[in-house]
Amino acid sequence: MNEIFYMKKAISEAKKAADRNEVPVGAVLVKNNKILSSGYNQVIKLADPSAHAEIIAIREAARKTQNYRLIDCHLFVTLEPCLMCAGAIFNSRISSVTYATCDPKTGVAESNLRIFENRSLNHHAITKGGVLDEESVKLLKRFFLTKRQLKQADKK
Repeated sequence: MNEIFYMKKAISEAKKAADRNEVPVGAVLVKNNKILSSGYNQVIKLADPSAHAEIIAIREAARKTQNYRLIDCHLFVTLEPCLMCAGAIFNSRISSVTYATCDPKTGVAESNLRIFENRSLNHHAITKGGVLDEESVKLLKRFFLTKRQLKQADKK
């Protein structure tokens, strides 16, 4: 599986989020080396705190396959999943999660809870971080820098 190719697709999704003033996180879900679905953060647009990139991609894949179990699927996401997204990953039985960069505030694959390593849970996904890390970090930093600059301009 070409993780660079799929992560670049996830980064393209993240750019869609940034273009819409959403936190730039993107995801693609792959099965049999084909993109099954994709998503980007849409919490503001949809007024839905669950509208993270991963959730959008998982929902689309479940609709397409007419199955809530996404066995043998691989998720590529630009930011380490949060606890909510990890729950959806567990419940959908996604096999692996590859993410670009860690999220020290809310990430649960390696930054905080290391939830995917918890053997008391009934499902486990293989995780790998650091794929195209720099590209994802640049996108996030640029987005939040712009937000801060706009906030400062509004104060003047």
